[in-house]
Amino acid sequence: MKRLSLVLIPFAFLLMAACQTDKTASTLKPNHSSPAVSSTPDQFAAVRVTYEKNCKLCHGPNGEGGPVKLDDGTKLKVPSLREGHALKHPDSDFIKQITKGGDGMPAFGEKLRPDEINDLIRFIRHEFQGGMTPPGQPMSSPMKNMNMK
Repeated sequence: MKRLSLVLIPFAFLLMAACQTDKTASTLKPNHSSPAVSSTPDQFAAVRVTYEKNCKLCHGPNGEGGPVKLDDGTKLKVPSLREGHALKHPDSDFIKQITKGGDGMPAFGEKLRPDEINDLIRFIRHEFQGGMTPPGQPMSSPMKNMNMK
């Protein structure tokens, strides 16, 4: 009888172990080791915020411009950044307009850093003008050769 119990007891333990479900194995866990879905970072993420904050009110969400009535009642005809003269202006004209203002546009030279202005110009060219470079315009940093005084 001792022999039988010596054989049956280990067999019983094996049988019980095999019948138990491993709760950790049946519960789905997040897989932290797999790579996340790859996405292309938005190179214009920071400048989109700058545009939203400083430009969108007048130039619109898509750079279309048009008639704008300011909070003080002033009415402006804001030029489009998508067509017309904006396509022909060299970056230096954009820099001057953004920095010094004029024709109803406020000056942003004291509010925006030169790199933010450069980024805005690249953003305008990419988002609203299809990545175009105006004739005679080198493909370099817009403010690289500007003497800002």
